[in-house]
Amino acid sequence: MKDAMKTEITGSTRLTAVLGSPIKHSLSPQMHNLSFQLLHLDYAYLAFEVDTSTLPQAVEALKVLNARGYNLTMPNKNLMCTLCDNLSQASRITGAVNTVVNDDGILTGHSTDGTGYMLSVKDAGFDIIGQKMTLLGAGGAATSIMVQAALDGMSEISVFCRPESHFLERTKKIISDLNNETNCKVRLFHYDDALLKRELSDSCILTNATSVGMEPHADQSLITDSLMFHKELIVSDIIYHPYETKLMQLAKQAGCSVFNGEYMLLYQGAEAFRLWTGMDMPVKEVKAAYFSAAH
Repeated sequence: MKDAMKTEITGSTRLTAVLGSPIKHSLSPQMHNLSFQLLHLDYAYLAFEVDTSTLPQAVEALKVLNARGYNLTMPNKNLMCTLCDNLSQASRITGAVNTVVNDDGILTGHSTDGTGYMLSVKDAGFDIIGQKMTLLGAGGAATSIMVQAALDGMSEISVFCRPESHFLERTKKIISDLNNETNCKVRLFHYDDALLKRELSDSCILTNATSVGMEPHADQSLITDSLMFHKELIVSDIIYHPYETKLMQLAKQAGCSVFNGEYMLLYQGAEAFRLWTGMDMPVKEVKAAYFSAAH
């Protein structure tokens, strides 16, 4: 399908983009441009090599060009917060922006990474709202997931973070904000097998939002004993290389349902697409073209 589609640029084509460094590996241009074509929308999506040293100039240039919006990836998400006129609640709490909407020169920053994760949970067939999550990690992805899960209505989130993590103080501040602004009870723990097993015992879902288990260290897992899991626990990993991590393998041995982070990427893009166009991304077709066929 994607090879047969052609993009026709017109005099009124609106620009969308992704800004990051490195950026050549990004799948976002394929996802968005196929979606624009399928829905006959006069938009185009490009990737630009931009880091924090050039981001302010790039933002001003895109404003002059009246770009409809753009995505931010590493290392630009935090700095972009200071360059927006308005921030969504998720972006304000996380201190990060991965999607910008330009309304006549007014820039609004959003964080769609957490939304992407929560939609991927739904895509996997699970309804976790109102229940408890145990979350491993305190980096950017973990923060986005924690914040959106709390905003969406999770009852509790137990966050595990290493005491030496340079994200620790930021995580404490975000947890305090979530406890003040939402009805979700968020608590912070240091890694300890006994504590982790206790928190997992009444959790609906475990989410690994760290890089532990990613290639080339696919034999690693923060949990090494399948007895830590109970059969009703859903185990997810934001990693998708390898497609099934060591953590997921151990969870399957314990009878748990598992899924990886492949569709988190898809759905964070789908949310950005909705914010720019007001329309739903044709995710079925995008999956078939760029995700499912690989497996």
